[in-house]
Amino acid sequence: MFKIKLLILLLINFLFISCIKTDNFQQSTKFRIGYIAGEYDGLLLKNYLTSYLNGKNLLDIKSAYEIRASISHKDQLYITNIDNTSDREKITSTLSVVIQDTNLDCAIFENKESLSQFYIFASNDFFLSNKTAVKEIKKNNTEELVKNLLKKINLMEFKCNE
Repeated sequence: MFKIKLLILLLINFLFISCIKTDNFQQSTKFRIGYIAGEYDGLLLKNYLTSYLNGKNLLDIKSAYEIRASISHKDQLYITNIDNTSDREKITSTLSVVIQDTNLDCAIFENKESLSQFYIFASNDFFLSNKTAVKEIKKNNTEELVKNLLKKINLMEFKCNE
């Protein structure tokens, strides 16, 4: 009886696993990475783009579709409560992307997207935790923006924008 219950549970698990939707890329068109602006943040962006495109098998140096992008981060101080006891710093990351068809010399995709996070900072500027938090938030925002970009690329049409 115990074995029958285990087999039934195993079959139910297989049923649930087979119903899970995977995020498959249906795109067969490959891209190359062009100029990425943004100094160190641009280098981080280029590394994430290269890694994710390579992982999805969408990276080709000889492709006619070139990704040009820039990333910028802006920080802003804001206070969230009446007592002014917790100062927070909001970091907004903005990714601007243009995918260019080099054969037709036209843009086939343009996108500008922003993402923001905040952290509660210590009052002294020399605390290492403030600098570490800013660096980590910039890194996380860049990675999430690249993931969102790849989802949009999967759904795009390859026609020149007018």
